[in-house]
Amino acid sequence: MASPAFEDIAETFDFLDDWEDRYRHVIDLGRAMPALDDALKTPGTRVEGCASQVWIQPVLEGEGPQAKFDFMGDSDAMIVRGLIAVLHALYAGQTVSDVLKIDAQAELARLGLDEHLSSQRSNGVRAMVGRIRAVATEVAG
Repeated sequence: MASPAFEDIAETFDFLDDWEDRYRHVIDLGRAMPALDDALKTPGTRVEGCASQVWIQPVLEGEGPQAKFDFMGDSDAMIVRGLIAVLHALYAGQTVSDVLKIDAQAELARLGLDEHLSSQRSNGVRAMVGRIRAVATEVAG
Protein backbone atom coordinates (compact mmCIF):
# COMPACT_ATOMS: atom_id res chain seq x y z
CA MET A 1 0.00 0.00 0.00
CA ALA A 2 3.03 2.28 0.14
CA SER A 3 3.16 5.15 -2.30
CA PRO A 4 5.58 5.22 -5.24
CA ALA A 5 7.58 7.94 -3.45
CA PHE A 6 8.00 5.70 -0.41
CA GLU A 7 8.90 2.74 -2.63
CA ASP A 8 11.64 4.90 -4.19
CA ILE A 9 13.05 5.53 -0.72
CA ALA A 10 12.87 1.81 0.09
CA GLU A 11 14.70 0.95 -3.15
CA THR A 12 17.40 3.52 -2.39
CA PHE A 13 17.81 2.06 1.10
CA ASP A 14 18.19 -1.42 -0.43
CA PHE A 15 20.93 -0.05 -2.66
CA LEU A 16 22.79 1.68 0.18
CA ASP A 17 24.79 -0.90 2.14
CA ASP A 18 25.94 1.21 5.04
CA TRP A 19 23.64 2.70 7.67
CA GLU A 20 25.70 5.92 7.63
CA ASP A 21 24.86 6.31 3.92
CA ARG A 22 21.19 5.71 4.70
CA TYR A 23 21.35 8.24 7.52
CA ARG A 24 22.85 10.84 5.14
CA HIS A 25 20.13 10.03 2.61
CA VAL A 26 17.43 10.70 5.21
CA ILE A 27 19.09 14.04 6.03
CA ASP A 28 19.23 14.88 2.31
CA LEU A 29 15.50 14.14 2.03
CA GLY A 30 14.91 16.59 4.86
CA ARG A 31 17.06 19.26 3.24
CA ALA A 32 15.04 18.94 0.03
CA MET A 33 11.75 19.64 1.85
CA PRO A 34 10.41 23.17 1.77
CA ALA A 35 10.62 24.90 5.15
CA LEU A 36 7.39 25.42 7.05
CA ASP A 37 6.45 29.08 7.30
CA ASP A 38 7.17 30.40 10.80
CA ALA A 39 3.54 31.55 11.05
CA LEU A 40 2.51 27.86 10.97
CA LYS A 41 4.87 26.89 13.79
CA THR A 42 2.28 27.23 16.50
CA PRO A 43 1.30 25.19 19.54
CA GLY A 44 -1.55 23.76 17.44
CA THR A 45 0.82 22.29 14.86
CA ARG A 46 3.55 21.25 17.29
CA VAL A 47 3.87 17.50 17.80
CA GLU A 48 4.20 16.59 21.46
CA GLY A 49 6.37 13.63 22.40
CA CYS A 50 9.33 14.49 20.18
CA ALA A 51 12.74 15.32 21.63
CA SER A 52 13.19 17.92 18.88
CA GLN A 53 10.75 20.63 17.92
CA VAL A 54 8.39 19.21 15.28
CA TRP A 55 5.46 20.82 13.52
CA ILE A 56 2.96 19.13 11.19
CA GLN A 57 0.37 21.15 9.31
CA PRO A 58 -2.25 18.94 7.60
CA VAL A 59 -3.38 19.88 4.10
CA LEU A 60 -6.62 18.25 3.01
CA GLU A 61 -8.43 18.32 -0.30
CA GLY A 62 -12.06 17.35 -0.01
CA GLU A 63 -14.02 16.02 2.93
CA GLY A 64 -14.68 12.73 4.63
CA PRO A 65 -12.93 9.40 4.10
CA GLN A 66 -12.13 10.10 0.43
CA ALA A 67 -10.41 13.45 1.13
CA LYS A 68 -6.85 13.54 -0.17
CA PHE A 69 -4.32 13.82 2.64
CA ASP A 70 -1.11 15.81 2.59
CA PHE A 71 0.88 17.74 5.13
CA MET A 72 3.71 20.19 5.52
CA GLY A 73 6.21 19.64 8.28
CA ASP A 74 9.38 20.94 9.80
CA SER A 75 11.80 20.37 12.65
CA ASP A 76 14.77 22.05 14.23
CA ALA A 77 16.81 18.83 13.79
CA MET A 78 17.99 17.76 10.32
CA ILE A 79 17.53 14.02 10.88
CA VAL A 80 13.98 14.67 12.10
CA ARG A 81 13.28 16.81 9.01
CA GLY A 82 14.39 13.76 7.04
CA LEU A 83 12.06 11.49 9.01
CA ILE A 84 9.23 13.94 8.28
CA ALA A 85 10.13 13.66 4.57
CA VAL A 86 9.97 9.85 4.82
CA LEU A 87 6.54 10.06 6.46
CA HIS A 88 5.46 12.54 3.80
CA ALA A 89 6.45 10.03 1.11
CA LEU A 90 4.44 7.37 2.94
CA TYR A 91 1.23 9.35 3.44
CA ALA A 92 0.97 12.26 0.99
CA GLY A 93 -1.62 11.86 -1.73
CA GLN A 94 -3.43 9.00 -0.01
CA THR A 95 -7.09 9.22 0.84
CA VAL A 96 -7.84 9.73 4.51
CA SER A 97 -9.35 6.24 4.51
CA ASP A 98 -6.11 4.76 3.15
CA VAL A 99 -3.99 6.76 5.62
CA LEU A 100 -5.76 4.87 8.39
CA LYS A 101 -4.96 1.51 6.74
CA ILE A 102 -1.22 2.12 6.47
CA ASP A 103 0.87 0.17 8.96
CA ALA A 104 3.56 2.79 9.40
CA GLN A 105 5.58 0.65 11.80
CA ALA A 106 5.79 -2.18 9.25
CA GLU A 107 6.59 0.17 6.36
CA LEU A 108 9.30 1.98 8.32
CA ALA A 109 10.71 -1.37 9.47
CA ARG A 110 11.36 -2.15 5.80
CA LEU A 111 13.85 0.73 5.88
CA GLY A 112 15.52 -0.57 9.03
CA LEU A 113 14.78 2.67 10.83
CA ASP A 114 13.46 0.86 13.88
CA GLU A 115 16.88 -0.73 14.38
CA HIS A 116 18.95 2.45 14.00
CA LEU A 117 17.01 5.25 15.66
CA SER A 118 17.46 6.15 19.30
CA SER A 119 14.50 5.45 21.56
CA GLN A 120 13.79 9.20 21.69
CA ARG A 121 13.73 9.44 17.88
CA SER A 122 11.56 6.31 17.65
CA ASN A 123 9.13 7.84 20.14
CA GLY A 124 9.12 11.01 18.05
CA VAL A 125 8.29 9.09 14.88
CA ARG A 126 5.45 7.34 16.72
CA ALA A 127 4.19 10.74 17.90
CA MET A 128 4.25 12.08 14.32
CA VAL A 129 2.41 9.01 13.03
CA GLY A 130 -0.07 9.40 15.88
CA ARG A 131 -0.73 13.02 14.90
CA ILE A 132 -1.23 12.05 11.23
CA ARG A 133 -3.61 9.24 12.19
CA ALA A 134 -5.53 11.54 14.58
CA VAL A 135 -6.09 14.08 11.80
CA ALA A 136 -7.18 11.31 9.41
CA THR A 137 -9.53 9.85 11.99
CA GLU A 138 -11.12 13.23 12.62
CA VAL A 139 -11.60 13.94 8.91
CA ALA A 140 -12.91 10.43 8.18
CA GLY A 141 -15.67 11.05 10.70
